[in-house]
Amino acid sequence: MEIEKKVQEILAYGETCDHCLGRFFGKRSHGLSNDERGKGLRVALALDANQPYKKPAGPCWVCGNFFDDVPLWADRVIEATKEIEFTTFLAGCRVPPMIAENEEMVWSDLSLAEPEPFKSEVNRDVGKAVSAKTGKVVDFRKPEVVTILDPATGTVEVQINSVFFYGRYQKFERGIPQTHWDCRACRGAGCEKCNFTGAQYLDSVEELIGRPVIEMFDGENAVLHGAGREDIDARMIGTGRPFILEVVSPKKRSIDLAVLEAEINRTADGRVSVAIKRWADRAEVETLKSNKAHKKYRILVEVEGALPAEEFAKAVKTLQGVTIYQRTPERVAHRRADKIRERRVLDIECVGEQDGRFVVEVLGEAGLYIKELVSGDSGRTQPSLAEILKRTAHVTSLDVTQVEGAQEGE
Repeated sequence: MEIEKKVQEILAYGETCDHCLGRFFGKRSHGLSNDERGKGLRVALALDANQPYKKPAGPCWVCGNFFDDVPLWADRVIEATKEIEFTTFLAGCRVPPMIAENEEMVWSDLSLAEPEPFKSEVNRDVGKAVSAKTGKVVDFRKPEVVTILDPATGTVEVQINSVFFYGRYQKFERGIPQTHWDCRACRGAGCEKCNFTGAQYLDSVEELIGRPVIEMFDGENAVLHGAGREDIDARMIGTGRPFILEVVSPKKRSIDLAVLEAEINRTADGRVSVAIKRWADRAEVETLKSNKAHKKYRILVEVEGALPAEEFAKAVKTLQGVTIYQRTPERVAHRRADKIRERRVLDIECVGEQDGRFVVEVLGEAGLYIKELVSGDSGRTQPSLAEILKRTAHVTSLDVTQVEGAQEGE
């Protein structure tokens, strides 16, 4: 009797379609569509009053008979996504304010405890219709494409979720930043200083990898997420630096990673090289960027005045296993918080000489500033090699040779 009373009160507002009538009790039972539930409630009410069942005579005052057009909306979604390669999707909806107000008024006035929102039914019904017509699969967790229906304008907006792949890159040329830098003078707008390119540097690792990727995936952009970063004047050699590349809004997805790797290496022309290991996902990006991996470096050190190799090697060895206290270096103080960091030198050794300089290999904790470990940075890093030698010392070239990475698979 309680439900019958609620149904009568709902119908008193005006003509109500079976979808909306059933949806006001949508969470009360399972196994029926809202349309079936609404029709059942209307039939039960007619039988109880010993009257014939009557269909709603006019447009629904709640939704304006939106659900009569579900096949039309499914066709609009199919048309909007016809140029996009995908297998999973999710339908969404921008609820017109009037529909939201109508159903919320009934919920409040009649203290309905188990209604289903208009948005939920639209998403489900349109999703089912699209799936039935195309064979695409509805995925609530990680859809490749999300379509947003806008009943107010009759349009469909398409959001293409990113594609990710994991690999390692090597950088063989100094002077290339890891990611794109906007021109410092014009901040990317284009000016005489940057020859109206908007870029501080014409190329970056991100762009050398990303250009062929964008073309092959027919994407809008490619964003490189690296496991740390090397200085612009450093090479990244050895085992390479782990990275995840995010392909933004790709219209193609079924790309052979081996073919992609070959194309990147061809177009990068020896400046950068990649080894793509596997597909990845967004959740791995944060893990990669927060990974406190140890890093190994090979550096050339120049010292003031003549110094026997044995004396230099002995001084170097005194830093092994030592905790270094580093105030934010002057060279990065403009973009880093000014604080003192504690980092350990795990292993360090002089392995030879080259062009009048000493070759040193260093294995350090993540975040250890290698240049400042040598120079002392005017006392901001303690202890330092320069402090131990009691003479000026500085790094003339730096190569990163090893960075730990994630599980790389095949």
